[in-house]
Amino acid sequence: MKRQKIVAGNWKMYKKLDESHALIAEVRGIVRDEYRGEGKVVLIPNFLALPSAVRLLEGTGLCVGAQNAHSEDQGAFTGEISASMLQAIGVQYCLVGHSERRQYFGETNEICANKVKSLIRLGIKPIFCIGETLDQRQNKRHFREIEEQIVQGLFHLDRKEFAQVIIAYEPIWAIGTGLSASSDQAQEIHAYIRKLIANQYTEEISSLIPILYGGSVKPENATSLFLQPDIDGGLIGGASLRARDFIDIVKAMR
Repeated sequence: MKRQKIVAGNWKMYKKLDESHALIAEVRGIVRDEYRGEGKVVLIPNFLALPSAVRLLEGTGLCVGAQNAHSEDQGAFTGEISASMLQAIGVQYCLVGHSERRQYFGETNEICANKVKSLIRLGIKPIFCIGETLDQRQNKRHFREIEEQIVQGLFHLDRKEFAQVIIAYEPIWAIGTGLSASSDQAQEIHAYIRKLIANQYTEEISSLIPILYGGSVKPENATSLFLQPDIDGGLIGGASLRARDFIDIVKAMR
């Protein structure tokens, strides 16, 4: 069985509702006209646009993801959205542990682990984000940091649960900076992640888990990244806000 190729666009806190509708329609049309590949295309707009995104993409083959979810199904958690609420409107994927959530909202590996468990229980695929800072890389601590995030955030899952996970490696120093890991740097980390998974579970499970790269992916570097043997697509930030750039990245999936 081949690993699923995926390109997901994280719109972050951009695009008002009418702008979101316009971008969804533009992406939908270009994918229909130009993309003939087998990879999954996932749009991850802000919460306000999620219900209409599900409706506008129904029957197109494009999928919808959310940027966050609380680990509890309901409760007195003002301002939060639960995985069960996302499931009810048809959301299929959800980011967990994005570096901005870790940095600005204090999300720990333990918090992320609980979110992953909740999403899987409800049939939503978590896109689990991991990455190191520039300081950690320069001081040769990046492998240890990656291992810690995976072990504490994911290795509580049994084999069946883990098989539902998508991992996104995003070096923090490359997110929104214009910098990008070289294809060799990214492949080195992706291969390391796959080895960790094989050691914890099995080679078979490891070979089936999609591992995406994120961090200033552009049409100009997407092909060289996606041709690496352990890179299965991308989690795209800024370029996903421009339909033409996003689709050119999608088309780099082989």
